[in-house]
Amino acid sequence: MSAAALKAETRGNFKDIVIDEVLPHAPETVWKVLTSAQLIARWLMKPTGFEAVEGTAFTFQTTPGGHWDGVIHCRVLEVMPNRRLVYAWRGGDERNTGYGAPLDTVVTWSLTPVEAGTRIQLVHAGFVLPRNETAYTGMSGGWKKVVRQLDEISGESK
Repeated sequence: MSAAALKAETRGNFKDIVIDEVLPHAPETVWKVLTSAQLIARWLMKPTGFEAVEGTAFTFQTTPGGHWDGVIHCRVLEVMPNRRLVYAWRGGDERNTGYGAPLDTVVTWSLTPVEAGTRIQLVHAGFVLPRNETAYTGMSGGWKKVVRQLDEISGESK
């Protein structure tokens, strides 16, 4: 796709997934589940090369589709222990439409201590519609399940 066509396609058509929940666990406990590669494998996918260190590149492997090999390329952009974790999330192939279409997004986890435990806000930002409609729809439901699993695993790790 040419730069002009991409610009025309993306003008004002961005959508974000936002999930905001309170988990009955301390921020340090939730942080451990968000930043331990072994635990990430239990609630999301097994990461390869993950470390909660700014600049670290890592990958996830999901189901390939069309011209896309299923690799999600990530890079840690920001780390504020027990408060904030941000990483780039990129994948897809420009020859695909629907599943496996190019995706260039950012995932932000924010943790805030509250009386009942930790307020966790997940923002997966930058979905370009209509190109990323399939990813947006699938991940909207998927991230809700992920946050429930985070709660369960955090309860185990006390």
